[in-house]
Amino acid sequence: MRKRLLVVIAFVSVVLAACAPGAFKPDHKYKIEDFTFDSHRGEKVSLDDLKGDVWLAQFVFTNCTTVCLPMMANMTELQDMMEKEGLEDYHIVSFSVDPAVDTPERLAEYLEGYHPVDESKWEMLTGYSQEFIEKFAVDSFRQIVIDDPESDQVIHGTAFILVDQNGVAVKTYGGVQFDGTREEHFSQIIEDMKKLQQS
Repeated sequence: MRKRLLVVIAFVSVVLAACAPGAFKPDHKYKIEDFTFDSHRGEKVSLDDLKGDVWLAQFVFTNCTTVCLPMMANMTELQDMMEKEGLEDYHIVSFSVDPAVDTPERLAEYLEGYHPVDESKWEMLTGYSQEFIEKFAVDSFRQIVIDDPESDQVIHGTAFILVDQNGVAVKTYGGVQFDGTREEHFSQIIEDMKKLQQS
Protein backbone atom coordinates (compact mmCIF):
# COMPACT_ATOMS: atom_id res chain seq x y z
CA MET A 1 0.00 0.00 0.00
CA ARG A 2 2.78 2.37 0.94
CA LYS A 3 4.64 1.58 -2.29
CA ARG A 4 1.52 2.30 -4.31
CA LEU A 5 1.06 5.61 -2.49
CA LEU A 6 4.65 6.62 -3.27
CA VAL A 7 4.09 5.83 -6.96
CA VAL A 8 0.94 8.00 -6.99
CA ILE A 9 2.77 10.87 -5.25
CA ALA A 10 5.64 10.64 -7.73
CA PHE A 11 3.23 10.67 -10.67
CA VAL A 12 1.34 13.69 -9.32
CA SER A 13 4.63 15.53 -8.73
CA VAL A 14 5.67 15.00 -12.35
CA VAL A 15 2.31 16.21 -13.66
CA LEU A 16 2.35 19.29 -11.44
CA ALA A 17 5.90 20.12 -12.50
CA ALA A 18 4.95 19.87 -16.16
CA CYS A 19 1.96 22.14 -15.61
CA ALA A 20 3.73 24.59 -13.34
CA PRO A 21 3.27 28.25 -14.21
CA GLY A 22 6.33 29.58 -15.95
CA ALA A 23 7.15 26.34 -17.77
CA PHE A 24 7.63 26.71 -21.51
CA LYS A 25 4.67 25.53 -23.57
CA PRO A 26 5.23 25.04 -27.31
CA ASP A 27 2.59 26.29 -29.73
CA HIS A 28 3.55 23.58 -32.22
CA LYS A 29 6.27 21.06 -32.99
CA TYR A 30 7.61 21.31 -36.55
CA LYS A 31 10.47 18.93 -37.18
CA ILE A 32 13.18 20.72 -39.15
CA GLU A 33 14.62 18.88 -42.10
CA ASP A 34 18.26 17.93 -41.66
CA PHE A 35 20.56 20.37 -43.47
CA THR A 36 24.13 21.47 -44.08
CA PHE A 37 24.46 24.95 -45.60
CA ASP A 38 27.16 27.58 -46.20
CA SER A 39 27.49 30.33 -43.62
CA HIS A 40 28.59 33.93 -44.10
CA ARG A 41 31.95 32.88 -42.62
CA GLY A 42 32.53 30.42 -45.45
CA GLU A 43 31.97 27.47 -43.13
CA LYS A 44 29.50 24.60 -43.26
CA VAL A 45 26.72 24.80 -40.68
CA SER A 46 24.39 21.87 -40.09
CA LEU A 47 21.28 21.29 -38.02
CA ASP A 48 23.40 19.08 -35.76
CA ASP A 49 25.78 22.00 -35.15
CA LEU A 50 22.88 24.04 -33.78
CA LYS A 51 21.43 21.31 -31.58
CA GLY A 52 21.92 21.77 -27.86
CA ASP A 53 21.14 25.49 -28.08
CA VAL A 54 17.95 27.48 -28.52
CA TRP A 55 17.78 29.54 -31.71
CA LEU A 56 15.68 32.04 -33.62
CA ALA A 57 15.16 31.60 -37.35
CA GLN A 58 14.15 34.11 -40.00
CA PHE A 59 14.03 34.33 -43.81
CA VAL A 60 15.67 37.35 -45.49
CA PHE A 61 17.77 38.34 -48.50
CA THR A 62 20.32 41.05 -49.19
CA ASN A 63 18.60 42.56 -52.22
CA CYS A 64 15.34 43.05 -50.32
CA THR A 65 13.88 46.56 -50.56
CA THR A 66 11.00 46.17 -48.12
CA VAL A 67 10.48 43.94 -45.06
CA CYS A 68 14.03 42.63 -44.57
CA LEU A 69 15.40 46.00 -43.48
CA PRO A 70 13.17 46.28 -40.39
CA MET A 71 13.43 42.53 -39.79
CA MET A 72 17.22 42.71 -39.60
CA ALA A 73 17.20 45.91 -37.56
CA ASN A 74 14.72 44.39 -35.12
CA MET A 75 16.66 41.13 -34.84
CA THR A 76 19.77 43.16 -34.03
CA GLU A 77 17.85 45.09 -31.37
CA LEU A 78 16.46 41.83 -30.03
CA GLN A 79 19.98 40.42 -29.76
CA ASP A 80 21.01 43.48 -27.78
CA MET A 81 18.14 42.76 -25.37
CA MET A 82 19.19 39.08 -25.15
CA GLU A 83 22.70 40.07 -24.17
CA LYS A 84 21.46 42.53 -21.54
CA GLU A 85 19.19 39.81 -20.13
CA GLY A 86 22.17 37.48 -19.79
CA LEU A 87 21.12 34.97 -22.46
CA GLU A 88 24.17 33.05 -23.64
CA ASP A 89 23.46 29.70 -25.28
CA TYR A 90 21.54 30.82 -28.34
CA HIS A 91 21.89 31.35 -32.09
CA ILE A 92 20.23 33.57 -34.66
CA VAL A 93 19.85 31.83 -38.02
CA SER A 94 18.99 33.81 -41.14
CA PHE A 95 18.16 31.72 -44.20
CA SER A 96 18.66 33.54 -47.51
CA VAL A 97 15.66 33.26 -49.83
CA ASP A 98 17.77 34.47 -52.76
CA PRO A 99 20.66 31.98 -52.77
CA ALA A 100 21.74 32.65 -56.37
CA VAL A 101 22.66 36.21 -55.38
CA ASP A 102 23.52 35.80 -51.71
CA THR A 103 27.02 34.38 -51.56
CA PRO A 104 28.68 33.93 -48.16
CA GLU A 105 30.75 37.05 -48.83
CA ARG A 106 27.69 39.12 -49.66
CA LEU A 107 25.87 37.88 -46.56
CA ALA A 108 28.88 38.75 -44.38
CA GLU A 109 28.92 42.29 -45.73
CA TYR A 110 25.16 42.57 -45.29
CA LEU A 111 25.27 41.46 -41.65
CA GLU A 112 28.17 43.78 -40.90
CA GLY A 113 26.01 46.71 -41.97
CA TYR A 114 23.60 46.00 -39.11
CA HIS A 115 26.35 45.95 -36.45
CA PRO A 116 25.26 42.82 -34.57
CA VAL A 117 26.02 42.81 -30.87
CA ASP A 118 27.69 39.40 -31.12
CA GLU A 119 28.36 38.22 -34.67
CA SER A 120 29.54 34.84 -33.39
CA LYS A 121 25.96 34.00 -32.39
CA TRP A 122 24.62 34.72 -35.87
CA GLU A 123 24.51 32.37 -38.88
CA MET A 124 23.61 33.82 -42.29
CA LEU A 125 23.02 30.75 -44.47
CA THR A 126 23.01 30.06 -48.22
CA GLY A 127 24.33 27.38 -50.60
CA TYR A 128 21.16 25.73 -51.92
CA SER A 129 18.81 26.18 -54.85
CA GLN A 130 15.81 28.49 -55.02
CA GLU A 131 13.54 25.49 -55.33
CA PHE A 132 15.05 23.95 -52.22
CA ILE A 133 14.59 26.98 -49.96
CA GLU A 134 10.99 27.42 -51.08
CA LYS A 135 10.17 23.83 -50.10
CA PHE A 136 12.36 23.85 -46.99
CA ALA A 137 10.70 26.99 -45.62
CA VAL A 138 7.22 25.49 -45.96
CA ASP A 139 8.04 21.97 -44.80
CA SER A 140 10.22 22.88 -41.81
CA PHE A 141 8.85 26.25 -40.67
CA ARG A 142 5.43 26.68 -42.36
CA GLN A 143 6.75 29.89 -43.96
CA ILE A 144 6.13 30.96 -47.55
CA VAL A 145 8.98 31.73 -49.96
CA ILE A 146 8.00 32.63 -53.53
CA ASP A 147 10.37 33.97 -56.15
CA ASP A 148 8.83 36.85 -58.12
CA PRO A 149 9.60 36.22 -61.81
CA GLU A 150 8.68 39.82 -62.67
CA SER A 151 11.37 41.39 -60.45
CA ASP A 152 14.50 40.73 -58.42
CA GLN A 153 12.43 40.43 -55.25
CA VAL A 154 11.33 37.34 -53.30
CA ILE A 155 8.07 37.11 -51.38
CA HIS A 156 8.60 35.54 -47.97
CA GLY A 157 7.23 35.27 -44.46
CA THR A 158 8.33 37.84 -41.89
CA ALA A 159 8.00 35.73 -38.75
CA PHE A 160 10.68 34.96 -36.20
CA ILE A 161 10.58 31.26 -35.31
CA LEU A 162 11.81 29.80 -32.02
CA VAL A 163 13.64 26.47 -32.28
CA ASP A 164 14.38 24.26 -29.28
CA GLN A 165 17.56 22.39 -28.33
CA ASN A 166 16.47 19.35 -30.35
CA GLY A 167 16.04 21.20 -33.62
CA VAL A 168 12.24 21.44 -33.44
CA ALA A 169 10.41 24.69 -34.28
CA VAL A 170 8.17 25.26 -31.27
CA LYS A 171 6.81 28.80 -31.56
CA THR A 172 6.19 31.26 -34.38
CA TYR A 173 6.07 34.99 -33.76
CA GLY A 174 4.19 36.06 -36.83
CA GLY A 175 0.83 36.73 -38.36
CA VAL A 176 -1.61 39.32 -37.07
CA GLN A 177 -0.06 39.86 -33.64
CA PHE A 178 3.64 40.04 -34.42
CA ASP A 179 6.18 39.75 -37.16
CA GLY A 180 9.82 40.61 -37.66
CA THR A 181 8.96 44.11 -38.82
CA ARG A 182 7.44 45.00 -35.44
CA GLU A 183 8.99 44.99 -31.97
CA GLU A 184 6.08 44.94 -29.52
CA HIS A 185 6.66 41.36 -28.41
CA PHE A 186 10.45 41.27 -27.97
CA SER A 187 10.05 40.77 -24.22
CA GLN A 188 7.81 37.74 -24.89
CA ILE A 189 10.45 36.20 -27.17
CA ILE A 190 13.15 36.65 -24.52
CA GLU A 191 10.88 35.23 -21.81
CA ASP A 192 10.13 32.20 -23.99
CA MET A 193 13.82 31.67 -24.73
CA LYS A 194 14.64 31.75 -21.03
CA LYS A 195 11.89 29.28 -20.20
CA LEU A 196 12.96 26.99 -23.01
CA GLN A 197 16.58 27.03 -21.83
CA GLN A 198 15.42 26.08 -18.35
CA SER A 199 13.12 23.28 -19.47
